[in-house]
Amino acid sequence: MSKSRWLQLALVLVAVGGVVVVLRGGSQSSPGSNPLVAANGATPTTTASPAAVLPGMPPVVDRSDLYSETAAGKLSDVVKDDLTRIYVPNRADGTVSVIDPATKKVVDTFATGRDPQHVTPSWDLKTLWVNNNAEGRPDGTITPIDPHTGKPGKSIAVDDPYNLYFTPDGTSAVVVAEAFKRLDFRDPHSMAMQSSLATPSCSGINHADFTMDGRFVIFSCEFSGSLVKIDLTSKQVVGTLNLSGGGMPQDLRASPDGRTFYVAEMTRGGIYIIDPDSMTETGFIPVGTGTHGLYPSRDGRTLYVANRGSAKVGGPPKGPGSVGVLDFATNKIIATWPVPGGGSPDMGGVSADGKTLWLSGRYDNVVYAIDTTSGTYTIIPVGTEPHGLCVWPQPGRYSLGHTGNMR
Repeated sequence: MSKSRWLQLALVLVAVGGVVVVLRGGSQSSPGSNPLVAANGATPTTTASPAAVLPGMPPVVDRSDLYSETAAGKLSDVVKDDLTRIYVPNRADGTVSVIDPATKKVVDTFATGRDPQHVTPSWDLKTLWVNNNAEGRPDGTITPIDPHTGKPGKSIAVDDPYNLYFTPDGTSAVVVAEAFKRLDFRDPHSMAMQSSLATPSCSGINHADFTMDGRFVIFSCEFSGSLVKIDLTSKQVVGTLNLSGGGMPQDLRASPDGRTFYVAEMTRGGIYIIDPDSMTETGFIPVGTGTHGLYPSRDGRTLYVANRGSAKVGGPPKGPGSVGVLDFATNKIIATWPVPGGGSPDMGGVSADGKTLWLSGRYDNVVYAIDTTSGTYTIIPVGTEPHGLCVWPQPGRYSLGHTGNMR
C-alpha cells in the first residue's frame, strides 16, 4: 500500500476513534505496541488530541486555555443563588467551619464524619461533599452540603474517602481510597459502587489532575515518590513516573495549554514539571518549604503555590510557611508572600472574583484570606487541623473534584 494510502487510512481512524497511526518508512505501529522506554523507566503513552475529548465530556472551548471558563464572572446559572461561603473541614475535630467571606467571620460550625479531609464540589455543581476518611478505621463517610443553605445532609458510608474527583463526563465519582491503594468509581449522586481500580505501586495515592481531552488522569503517589497515569476509557493504569528526586508529591495542576503538569513536592520544597503525554520529567522549580497546594489565578496567567512550612506530614505551628506565585509563561516565581509571624498554608482555592486566595493554616488552626494583589494576609481562627477548604461558588461549567478543580 502506498504511503498516501496509509495517511488516508490514518485520518479515517483518527476521525472514528481518536487512534493515532505513526508512519515510519512505510510501516505501521501495531495497536498497543510501544517499543520506547524513557530513561527513568516510565512507559510513554499517547494522549488523544483535545478535539477528540472523552465521550460525554463538555467541549473544550479554548485549546490554548483550559481555564477559559473559570475566569472571574463566569458563574454557571446552577450556582448563582448559592450562598457565598468558605467551607473548612477541621480534620481533628470532625467538623466543618463555615466562613462568610464578606465579614471574614465564622458563621456556622457543624459536625461531619470522622477525619474530614476535603470539601469537594460535585460535577454538576449542585452538592458539596465532605470527605471523611476515618483514618485507620472502617467507618469512612461522605457528607453532602446543600450550597443553597450551607447545611449538611445525611452522611453516606464510603470506604476511606481521603479525596474525591469526578470523571470529566460526569458519570462517576472517583473516591481516592488512599489507605487501600485504590480508586473506587461510584455513582456521582448515590455513591453506590460501580467499579474499583487497584493501584498497588502507588502508595499514598492522593491528588490528581486531568488532561485537556479528559481521557487521562494523573495521580500523585505521596509515599512512593511517583505518579501514575490512568486511562479513563479503559480504567487502567497506562503509565508510571518515578520522580528523579523522589520525595512526597502532592497537588497537581495542568498548564493553561494542557501540555505541562505541575506537581507540588513537599520534601524538596518545589514543583516538578512533567510532560503528561510521555510521562517524563522536564524540570524542577524551587518554591518554599513544604510545597503542597496549587491554584490557578482567575485570569489563567499565574499559579498560586501554597508552602505549608514543613517538609514532613506533620509540622509545628508558626513554621516558615508562604505562598509563591508562578508565572505560567516563563515558569518563574515572580512573587513570594510569607505568612506574617509564620504559618502553614495548605489547601483551598481562589475567590470567584479572583481577588482573594483562601487557604487553610493546617498546623495553626486558622484560615488565611490573602489579597492576590498585595499578598497581605487576614487570619481567621477555625477548628483543629483545618485541611482542604472549599471556596464557593466558583466560576466554571463543571467540577473535576478536589477543592474545586473547575473547567
